Amino acid sequence: MITFSATTILVLTLIAAIVITIGVWAYTTANRLDRLHVRSDQARQALDAALARRAVVARSIATVLGVDIGTEQIDQARRLAVLADRAERADWQDRETIENRLAAALSAIAIDRLPPQLVAELADAEARVLIARRFHNDAVRDTLALRTRRPVRILHLGGTAPLPTYFEIAERVTAAASTGLEVDTVRTSARIVLLDEENRVLLLRGRDPKVPDVEFWFTIGGGVDPGESLREAAIRELYEETGYPADSSALRGPLWRRVAVFPFNGELIRSEELFFALRAKNFEPNPAKLDFIERRSITGNKWCTPADIAALDRAGETVYPYHLDQLLSEAIAAADGDADPEVRSIR
Repeated sequence: MITFSATTILVLTLIAAIVITIGVWAYTTANRLDRLHVRSDQARQALDAALARRAVVARSIATVLGVDIGTEQIDQARRLAVLADRAERADWQDRETIENRLAAALSAIAIDRLPPQLVAELADAEARVLIARRFHNDAVRDTLALRTRRPVRILHLGGTAPLPTYFEIAERVTAAASTGLEVDTVRTSARIVLLDEENRVLLLRGRDPKVPDVEFWFTIGGGVDPGESLREAAIRELYEETGYPADSSALRGPLWRRVAVFPFNGELIRSEELFFALRAKNFEPNPAKLDFIERRSITGNKWCTPADIAALDRAGETVYPYHLDQLLSEAIAAADGDADPEVRSIR
């Protein structure tokens, strides 16, 4: 009869615990990798769709320019049509080069020769490409960060899926992407619709330091810093404005895109805002790191139901984005879902 000493049993128990721990880690990591690959694939499809739409708009511009009697405009039209056709037909590995050429050709267009509706379509198409490219590269970065870790490579947790690659195209602020106004600052902002267990959204109350008598309400968030991703910016702003730490993987979205032009602190600002949804347990906000302007402009906060938001609007205290009480159901569905929703434009 075989007997085991206490030491042997302890060693076997430790080995079994280590094996189980490694197995659980490998299983959860493989599942996380699978979700990241799905996110990368979806982001690539969204980018492909945005690029395809821009090619369609470029072809429409070529058609308009083609009826101009000027030689220069006719040459521009031909070049645009050729580049748009190449962009639609190019393999993915050749797409960057063609899309950069198309972007350069579009930036050279004198938009005052185009119908206003076509200018608006071009501005929207360009903005969608920039957003889709950023989402794509964010997804690729997150996937590669986990996929290239040594334990993940040793255990082949990534399976046979090919490594995703970045898509690098020039981000141009062209005349078509502007508003027609002389703005002082152009920025991209990441915002969060933060929901508690009762589906209330946390809003901040603020005011323009130059117009202290007029107060308004807005969601958490702010401008994206250089080299920062949208998700990183959203989580940073959440901590700075409320003291609440969160993991960027818990964010869902972006679900909304809003372009706003507004005066603030003596400047005219054009802000392209992308909204994420996030579920959290109710807490008392305690700002962790407000800058000088934020300390002067943020005056309060409140967890709000749709009825509360409607009441604030009726009282003359505007809530941004507009009609948030009606939009809240979309944010709730996104926060409780497993996949990122398709981004759509709001006011």
